[in-house]
Amino acid sequence: MSDKAKLEVNGEVFEFPTYVGTENEKAIDISKLRGATNGVITIDPGFKNTGSCVSEITFLEGEKGILRYRGYSIEELAEKADFLEVAYLLIFGELPTEEELEKFHADIKKNSVVDDDVKKILDAFPKAAHPMGVLSSLTSALTAFNPGSVDVSSEEAMYNAIVRIMGQFPVLVSWTMRKKQGLPLDYGDNSLGYVENVLKMMFKQPNEEYKLNPILVEALDKLLILHGDHEQNCSTSTVRVVGSSHAGLFASLSAGISALWGPLHGGANQAVLEMLEAIKEDGGDTKKYMAKAKDKNDPFRLMGFGHRVYKNFDPRAKIIKVAADEVLADLGVNDPILEIAKGLEQEALTDEYFVSRKLYPNVDFYSGIIYRAMGIPVEMFTVMFALGRLPGWIAQWREMRLRKEPIGRPRQIYIGATERAFVPVENR
Repeated sequence: MSDKAKLEVNGEVFEFPTYVGTENEKAIDISKLRGATNGVITIDPGFKNTGSCVSEITFLEGEKGILRYRGYSIEELAEKADFLEVAYLLIFGELPTEEELEKFHADIKKNSVVDDDVKKILDAFPKAAHPMGVLSSLTSALTAFNPGSVDVSSEEAMYNAIVRIMGQFPVLVSWTMRKKQGLPLDYGDNSLGYVENVLKMMFKQPNEEYKLNPILVEALDKLLILHGDHEQNCSTSTVRVVGSSHAGLFASLSAGISALWGPLHGGANQAVLEMLEAIKEDGGDTKKYMAKAKDKNDPFRLMGFGHRVYKNFDPRAKIIKVAADEVLADLGVNDPILEIAKGLEQEALTDEYFVSRKLYPNVDFYSGIIYRAMGIPVEMFTVMFALGRLPGWIAQWREMRLRKEPIGRPRQIYIGATERAFVPVENR
């Protein structure tokens, strides 16, 4: 708390408390505005200027290119931690001890078997179904196999629900891909690490031994860490709003997956590859498309460059660019799509138009390149995003429930017809 903010409405002055966060973010608390002013509200389409909550999870400073989970820089976490450590940090607030990490992983593995009846639900989907729609449905369906609601007053009940979804979600992710490819479904291998197991479940062929590639393991581990949380974005806010009605964890996560699906959010990495495919079909001239991107009268939109929040280089993109280079070098992939991507990257990093506007390649650009090189179908890109975002969503849901936040209920300004009389159908 600090000074008061004053608002004058129709000649009357009202005072509201202000907040300052630990990173000096400032806010005016208008939670009592409507009552104090006899019905006046603010209007903020897209909630760009509205803080829906206070949170201890993620700090993001777009102007300076800063991203921190629980106070730890994303650069340090990506370099020194693995995905399970970061998941534990996001959810429970502190980096785990060696004993806590071992228990967390062991408990996740114990809870990783999905009820076999879930396969029947999966079988009902056509192969043409988008994997995000399948994943959202299967995640919601887990509620039916775990009908008891989570007792949020019990740390044990909360923990059990968390390790269950952390164990079963990668299975659902792999099943969505294998269903589309007509491959038998796999339950994984408890002798492997978390990320190693994800790769094996996704890629193991039924007639051969699967060999893990350490460079791919490290690249995927970093990608999942970088996508772990990103403050109050569309899908995270959705998870919190749905959870605020006291909907269960699985239902709230399913809603978050649906929100992530959109091309303006998690679907951006899929949109990048679709753009590259279109450029390839048109001859692969990157200079032509960079010129189109700079032409205000051209409807073409360059996907994967710049960011709604970051007005500097996306700190995640700096990290994952290195991983992308390593993956491409190791796999020796000869793919015209990836060559086009590298051409666009080089031009954007040297073209004054893009440099001056800080339209740098973002994390969606590089993640799409890596997933393509790994052999992950383009429709699965957003599913992989969801896998990385899972611990962030869980952390946000847990925080919201433990803080006993009120149900989300935005207001509106009505601009429709005023009261009018009903007209019988024969007189219309």
